[in-house]
Amino acid sequence: MNGFLPVTKPEMEALGWEWFDFLIITGDAYVDHPTFGPAIISRVLEAEGYRVAVLAQPDWSSPAAFAALGRPRLGVMLSAGNLDSMVAHYTAARRRRHDDAYSPGNRAGLRPDRATIVYANCVRQVFGDIPIVIGGLEASLRRFAHYDYWEDKVRRSVLLDSQADLLVYGMGERATREIAARLASGTPVGEITDVKGTCFVADSAASCVYSKAEVPSFEAVSADKRAYAQANQVEYNEHDPIRGRAILQRHGEKLLVVNPPAMPLNTEELDFVAELPYVREPHPMYDGMGGVPAIEEVRFSVAHNRGCFGACNFCSLAFHQGRMITSRSHDSVIREVKMLTRHPGFKGYIHDVGGPTANFRHPSCERQRKHGLCKNRACLAPAPCPNLDADHTDYLKLLRELRELPGIKKIFIRSGIRFDYMLADKSGEFFAELVQHHVSGQLKVAPEHCVNGVLDYMGKPHIEVYEKFRQKYDRLNRRYEKEQYIVPYLMSSHPGCTLQDAVQLAEWLNRTGRQPEQVQDFYPTPGTLSTCMYYTGLDPRTMQPVYVPTDPHEKAMQRALMQWKRPEKRALILEALQKAGRQDLIGYGKHCLIRPSRPGAGRGEQKEHRDKKGASQRGTPSKQKGQKQKGLRAEHSAPMPKRKAGWARPKPKKNAKPKKKG
Repeated sequence: MNGFLPVTKPEMEALGWEWFDFLIITGDAYVDHPTFGPAIISRVLEAEGYRVAVLAQPDWSSPAAFAALGRPRLGVMLSAGNLDSMVAHYTAARRRRHDDAYSPGNRAGLRPDRATIVYANCVRQVFGDIPIVIGGLEASLRRFAHYDYWEDKVRRSVLLDSQADLLVYGMGERATREIAARLASGTPVGEITDVKGTCFVADSAASCVYSKAEVPSFEAVSADKRAYAQANQVEYNEHDPIRGRAILQRHGEKLLVVNPPAMPLNTEELDFVAELPYVREPHPMYDGMGGVPAIEEVRFSVAHNRGCFGACNFCSLAFHQGRMITSRSHDSVIREVKMLTRHPGFKGYIHDVGGPTANFRHPSCERQRKHGLCKNRACLAPAPCPNLDADHTDYLKLLRELRELPGIKKIFIRSGIRFDYMLADKSGEFFAELVQHHVSGQLKVAPEHCVNGVLDYMGKPHIEVYEKFRQKYDRLNRRYEKEQYIVPYLMSSHPGCTLQDAVQLAEWLNRTGRQPEQVQDFYPTPGTLSTCMYYTGLDPRTMQPVYVPTDPHEKAMQRALMQWKRPEKRALILEALQKAGRQDLIGYGKHCLIRPSRPGAGRGEQKEHRDKKGASQRGTPSKQKGQKQKGLRAEHSAPMPKRKAGWARPKPKKNAKPKKKG
C-alpha cells in the first residue's frame, strides 16, 4: 500500500478488509495533509482503532457513486472540504470561478453547490437510516439559521436541510472521538445529544442538558432583520468553551439545539494530532490529472497554533476555530521541520511557521484561561485591552531554534501577522528579528482601510496604528540594510463604508505611494458579524443603523478608486469623485487622482484621445516594462516631444568603425 487510507474496494481488499467502520466523504480532492480537515478526522479515527475509508469528490449525479466502497459499519462523516462550497465556486460578484485549487488539475465543478446538503441527501438515499455526521467549515458556519448571500435570503440550519443526524462545529477532534465511541458501543445516534461542539434536532428543550439561551426562530429572523441581528449577537457571545451556553433556535415544529463549544485541544493533544502518520501529499490517483494545486502553499509550511482573538468582524475564524489560542510544543514543531528537510523536493526554505494569526502563541490574558473571553469586548480593537499579554518570547524562541536546524536556509512567516499586537509588545525584539530573518521580500499585513469609522465596523485597529507600524518597519529595514516592502491588504464596500470613505482611502493610497494590483470586495460569508450588518443594515453590537453599499455600480466605483491610476477605471473614478463632491481631486496637483477631460471633448472623443495618447507613450515592450517598474501609467506620463518637420535620424556611414569607449 502507498500509506494513504483506502479509496477503492481493491485497496480495502489489499488490506484484508471485508468491512470498515467509517466512510469519510469530502468535497476536496483527497490530500492526506494536516491542513486538510477531512484528513485530520480520518487519521484521528484511525488512531482510535477504527477502519476508515475515504470517498473524495463523488459524482453527486449518481447515487451509486456513494455506494462504491460499500456500507460502513458505524456511520458516514462528511464535509464540503476546506472551504464553504459556495465561496469555492463564486466570486464576491457572484460570478462562477473557473478554477478550484482543492481539485485535481485546478479544475472547477468537481463538487456541487451546497455540497454538505447534496452529499448528505445522497447518502441518505443510498444507505437509508445510517448515522450521518456533517462537519467542516461549511457546516460550522451554517449551523444556525443564516443569511445566504448567493440566494439573498435567510436559510435554515444546514443540519435540517441535509437530513443529517449530528453536526460537528469548530475543530472537531474531541466531538468526533466521542461520537465514534458512542456509536461503537451501540448507542443509537438519536441518543447522542450531550456532546459539546455538536448540534442536533429535538422536539423540546428538555433534550438539552446544558444551561441554555433561546434566540429568535428561523421564521422570526427570516421576517425581521432586527431579530436576525439580535440572534447573531447572542450566537457570537456564547461561542466560548468556558462560559458559553447552549443555544436553542426553533425551526417550525422542530428545535435546533447547539451545545456549548468543545474545549480546544491542549498542547499535548495538538502535538498528537499534528504528528499522526499523514502522507502529506495528494493521493497518487491525481498524478495524471495535474496534481492538486492547494498542496503547494502548505507542503513546506508548519501550523504551530490554532484560534484567533483578533476578532475581525468579517472573518469566519472566530465563529469556527474560536478565539482561544492553543499552540504546539517546540519539540513537536522541530520534529515536523526536521521531517520536511528530508523531503526530496525540499530546498532549504520553510514557507511558513504560522496559523490563523502567526504571532499568537498563548491566550490574550490570564483571565481568559479561567473565565473565558469577555462578552461584547475585543482584545485588540480599536485599542488593546489593558489586560492584554502582548509577549512574543515563546514564538521568538521557537523561530530561533528552527533557524539553527541543519539544512534550513530560511524560515519565512507568511500567515497573517497582527501588527497592533506587535506594537503592544514593548520589547520590540520580535519585530527586529522578523525584519532580519523572516520576511520573503514582502511582508503582507491587513490594515483593510484608512477611515477609522469603517475600521470600527470591521473590528480593526485605527489607521494611526498601522502608520506607526509601517514607519517602524521602514526604520528597521534601513538599520539592517534590507530591501523589503510592505503589501497592505485592503477591502472595499464593507458595511459602513460610504463613497466618501472610499475616496479618502484613494487619497491615503496616493499620499503613501501605494496602488494595489488586486483589491478585495467585501464578501458576505455565512455567520459573520459583518455579514449580519450587510443583511440587516444594523450593527448587532449596538443595534444602530449602518450604511451598507449593496448597489453593484457603487461597489464598482469603490473598487475602482483603489486603483485610480488605471486608464480603464477613469470613467468610474470621475463619476465617483463628482458624486462624492470631490472635484478638487480632478486636476494636476500631486494630491489629485485624475486629470481633467479635454475641454469640449465628448465621451467618445475623450476615449479616442486617451487611446491615441496611451499608444504614443507606450513605446517598445522594454519601455513598457520600465514604466511598470517605476509605477507609471501612460495617462500620467509626460507626452513624447514632437519631431521637427523634415527631421530624420542620421544614417550610419557604410563601413564606419565604431568609436572606442573611454
